[in-house]
Amino acid sequence: MNLVAMLTATTLISTILILISFWLPQMLPDMEKLSPYECGFDPMGSARLPFSIRFFLVAILFLLFDLEIALLLPTPWATNLPHPTMTIMWVYAIISLLALGLIYEWIQGGLDWAE
Repeated sequence: MNLVAMLTATTLISTILILISFWLPQMLPDMEKLSPYECGFDPMGSARLPFSIRFFLVAILFLLFDLEIALLLPTPWATNLPHPTMTIMWVYAIISLLALGLIYEWIQGGLDWAE
């Protein structure tokens, strides 16, 4: 199969699937479907209460340090390069940048739960 035939086939299949996804579902909402579900109990309050921004801050910090581990994990294999001092310099740069960010968050009070 040549490239044009494959492109035509994938475009046709994608278009058919998109059209089917618009026609297939039955959207008939009623009060039972629109009510919030809390493990079989009647809802205690509003389901639209805002979260504290601190939860998002902790989640972002977790992702940041998780990314640090993902970046530093291949370091032992990278030290087999002809110039391992460059690799070690990059590792120190990443760790120091993240440490400075953590110190900044700590000083600003972003890690304090109680005020």
